Amino acid sequence: MSHQTAALPIASVVLRILIVLNWVWGICIFAILCGTLFAHEWTLTALGVTTGHPIRGILPGLQAIAALGLVVIGFNYMVLKRLVAMVDTVREGDPFVAANAYRLHAIAWIMVGMQIISIIIGAIGKAISTPEQPIHLEAGFSVSSWVAILFAFILARVFAEGTVMRADLQGTV
Repeated sequence: MSHQTAALPIASVVLRILIVLNWVWGICIFAILCGTLFAHEWTLTALGVTTGHPIRGILPGLQAIAALGLVVIGFNYMVLKRLVAMVDTVREGDPFVAANAYRLHAIAWIMVGMQIISIIIGAIGKAISTPEQPIHLEAGFSVSSWVAILFAFILARVFAEGTVMRADLQGTV
């Protein structure tokens, strides 16, 4: 088995594991968010947050970040499912199909949404951060994310052109 053929089954398994982990993480975020919204005192006590703890003052901001995180969980799922479908077409030996071009184009737009949410989360984190209760988030504007988005749009176009070229070639043979 060559390195290329070994990579595809591994990628397929890893993507499927990531889908499960994404949902598990989403369930955890949802549970904590619901707890802080509907069983406020019980949840905070269970998390060890005392009555005078400074986190209580920034809780609405943290809840907003969690809610946006749930949106990102959905976006992650949409990207991962499309990647699984693309890996499947590569495994079948037919990657240059219109569906993959559409998948890549959709992934690029989903990534735009994720980057916008990251910027919003970063802004919320900066707004609620205090010297007494600093908030450090891996969020905000990311040059590398925007480069990846451009790459995804370009790759989608490459796949679309590859599909057309393959169809033209099949028509001439």
